[in-house]
Amino acid sequence: MLDPMGALFWPERRLLAVSDLHLEKGSSFARRGMLLPPWDTSVTIDRLTLLLRRWSPGTVVALGDSFHDAGGSARLPQGEQQRLQAMTRANRFIWVQGNHDPKPQDGLGGEWVETHTEGAMVFRHQAIATADPGEIVGHHHPKATIEARTGPVSRPCFVFDGRRLMMPAFGAYTGGLDVRDPAIRMLFPRGGRVFLLGKDRLFSFQLGSGSALRMP
Repeated sequence: MLDPMGALFWPERRLLAVSDLHLEKGSSFARRGMLLPPWDTSVTIDRLTLLLRRWSPGTVVALGDSFHDAGGSARLPQGEQQRLQAMTRANRFIWVQGNHDPKPQDGLGGEWVETHTEGAMVFRHQAIATADPGEIVGHHHPKATIEARTGPVSRPCFVFDGRRLMMPAFGAYTGGLDVRDPAIRMLFPRGGRVFLLGKDRLFSFQLGSGSALRMP
């Protein structure tokens, strides 16, 4: 089940998955002189809290790049650190390592793994082109642009082809890569479907082998 907030829920396993939280991205940019409002971590954790209340999962899988850099957890405000610790105590919390956060963070709880296998599904941060069917990935922050009555609308999206599901980025300050970009297109050579995130629902479009988006 794909949630319009940008998460996956697997009822049979009571498993909730999100990808690319990029917590403390604002503070990372501030250290380099690029000032952003310092609210990204709070907003992202607020949204994750809503998902936990909605689905009541037993297992939560964060699909990598949960922190924007290896020192992200050390910069967490105390209140946000306590909120994450409460989540890891209440659920089986699995942190999949990404390219931004390859080292386990201290003091947060949960399990840090390179990949997580659940039944026939493999949850990893970055797709492997030759992987067997059943791969759930993040990393690329997919987004799609469609024409609406008021003009083009660009939104994060899921991408699915029956073999692989690519998750949208969940973090408040995460950008996006167009689904027509070669980095994404090469992982879906036969096309598939795009599920665009709306406020309360998903909007489905066909992604052709030439990467054109078409209405159902």
